[in-house]
Amino acid sequence: MNCLLLLPMDNSAFEMHGDATQGVLSVGKMNTVSGMEKKRQWSLMSVFLVCLLACTITTAVGVLILSLVYINNSQPRSEVPLEPEAWPLQATTIPIVQKAVDPKFQFLNHLPKSKVFEFPGGAIQWARYRSNVKDYLSLEEEAFGSSLNSQRSQMTLGTLRIKSNGLRAPHWHFNANEHGYLVQGSAWIGVVDDGGVVTTYNVTAGQVIFFPKNTLHWIKNVGNEDCFFLLFFSTHDELQTLDVDDVFFSTPEDIASRSLKPEGGINFIRTFHKQEEDQAVNLPPHLAELVMNASYAQSPDSLVWRYFYDLKGSKEYRFPGGIIQRAQYWRNGSELSNNEKIFSEFLNQHQNALALSTLRIYNNGLRQPHFHFNANEMGYVISGCAKVGIINTQGTIEFDIHIGDVVFFPTGTQHYIKSTCDEDLLFILAFSTGDQLQTLDMDDYLQATADHILAQLFFKKQSEFKKIPKFKEDQAINLP
Repeated sequence: MNCLLLLPMDNSAFEMHGDATQGVLSVGKMNTVSGMEKKRQWSLMSVFLVCLLACTITTAVGVLILSLVYINNSQPRSEVPLEPEAWPLQATTIPIVQKAVDPKFQFLNHLPKSKVFEFPGGAIQWARYRSNVKDYLSLEEEAFGSSLNSQRSQMTLGTLRIKSNGLRAPHWHFNANEHGYLVQGSAWIGVVDDGGVVTTYNVTAGQVIFFPKNTLHWIKNVGNEDCFFLLFFSTHDELQTLDVDDVFFSTPEDIASRSLKPEGGINFIRTFHKQEEDQAVNLPPHLAELVMNASYAQSPDSLVWRYFYDLKGSKEYRFPGGIIQRAQYWRNGSELSNNEKIFSEFLNQHQNALALSTLRIYNNGLRQPHFHFNANEMGYVISGCAKVGIINTQGTIEFDIHIGDVVFFPTGTQHYIKSTCDEDLLFILAFSTGDQLQTLDMDDYLQATADHILAQLFFKKQSEFKKIPKFKEDQAINLP
């Protein structure tokens, strides 16, 4: 490339030549302009070369980084996630391999292993869906909760333990009816309906309680031993509950004063102080100083039996291998007592009510394969142990159950339960229907199918199906 070098000239040189040099100066100026244009061209070329060099370097660095990432990803990975302090500084992705969850946990919850919510007067545990997965203690618990929600089960279960003299504070549930079964102890129940009518009654072990959605209620332990309730709620979403003390302390003082009109007005309201510890299950240490004269009155049966059912005293449906008792709506209530009819009809008036029953299976007895047309089923093992089988589109899933375990059977899923302990298996079951439960057992649907259809299906001679006997006694719970 040709370059033009311009050297500065001082004034004396121009003076020596005078006018004679005017032409030369003109030529010099032209040469200067030409040189400046060439210099500008050189500056643009320099910028271009610098940019080209930068692009080349950037491309090379990018290729190098991609090569390093490829090499890193090609190395064998540990199945154990790295601890935070061992994380590499480069922006590479570390694959996390989660433990596979046994499919049985869609149907099984080991409730004794779940979180215990402790209160001054007792404790609560849950087998339920949680919207925040961080609230689950394990992947197995998450699998069960997700199953309840994805199947739209309308089922949640909680256990409530109340110490002697303890109180489940007055409260109500926004999004669920509540059905309870008292396993142990004795309690005094209060219910306030939408008309302000108060119904109170006493319950003992083996009896059922019912609280419609948005109905205020409380449970007071009036015995010397702990009360232990199994509570079923008709929701597969998170249960929404509001306690009376929380409502009171959330209400502005002037609003509470104007509403209650106590002696002393707002100053009286200000004498109440919210406890630091949640009082959902309450038991003040100085209760004897607070309560001088407690009354545990019983309301008339016409009111009580809307919220109460004597399940242990109801009709027993006996089978060769066990017994079933039911607290549900009956379309034909001819065999019910007058009080049982009150409960049956009141239950049917409420949308998304549940049906409860106890299932007792003798040692080695079998609740034969069956399914329910119109309800999901949830059960809690009160005593004994068993093997459970579930048959669905995934095949057969079997697992063992023991005291405190919770099981879930979706609508239409065939399942069976075989007692495997020396003692009887005792279940409390809830079904997601306020109507009469509809069930079909395996022996019933096979007997109802034409034998020539069965012969074609199973590749057996039609006469072979005469070997399957038909019993006069219902074999729903079978015992060899």
